[in-house]
Amino acid sequence: MSEIVIRPLEGEAEYAACIALQRRTWGDTFAEVVPGTILMVAEEMGGVASGAFDGSRLVGFVFGISGVRDGRLAHWSDMLAVEPDYRGRGLGRTLKLHQRERLLALGIERMLWTFDPLVARNAHLNLSRLGAVARTYKRDLYGQSGSPLHAGIGTDRLLAEWEMKGERAERRLGGALPPGSSDDAPLLAVPDTSGAFPRPGPFSPDASHTSVRVAVPADIDALKAADTPLARAWRRSVREALEWAFGEGYVAVGLESAGDGTAAYTLTRGF
Repeated sequence: MSEIVIRPLEGEAEYAACIALQRRTWGDTFAEVVPGTILMVAEEMGGVASGAFDGSRLVGFVFGISGVRDGRLAHWSDMLAVEPDYRGRGLGRTLKLHQRERLLALGIERMLWTFDPLVARNAHLNLSRLGAVARTYKRDLYGQSGSPLHAGIGTDRLLAEWEMKGERAERRLGGALPPGSSDDAPLLAVPDTSGAFPRPGPFSPDASHTSVRVAVPADIDALKAADTPLARAWRRSVREALEWAFGEGYVAVGLESAGDGTAAYTLTRGF
């Protein structure tokens, strides 16, 4: 990533480039595009509106606002996007670390954002690589979004909570991944992986273990493109399992690939 420069957005041309990138990412019908005036105001008021530049080309951005939550300074990371031809290079993680560095300089140590529990790659980054946790499930948080990215399976989200200077975050950012799930962490619904795409299994709640696991498809985008009804079935299955687990006091602390077309969240108590 040495050729990429990440810095705050400046001026009308860069704000316009950010708006264009939002539309390329979420679609022309996406109604929640952040305008240049709000990008500018966020920067003025302790938020973050930064771009990743390859020369003069904007190839990614991160945007969030700062405020007070539960009596503490906190930051809500609202958007992050990377151009398709720059994905797979770790730029999303680099943008998140840039955001963290800027906020810590302001004395803000807590960041929150939402992510789709079915998108395994994002869950792995957020929980296993950055060291955030999730304990809150939000059904259809954004309603009927106008973005094609959200079409067909609703907008359920997990709330990521990141204590940016905590021991867990420091260990994950230092390269230490969460311990692998042991045999005594059962899957709450064992998937059927015999077909072209995995199918969710029957929900079997078991609160007698310190840790449990919840399976998700390894690539929900490919599955949704091939079989939207199956993607909806996964939405219902994962919703049921995670809502039950959070209700029983479990916290999502990691997600790792299972190597059979699925990945699995690890949730633990006593966190």
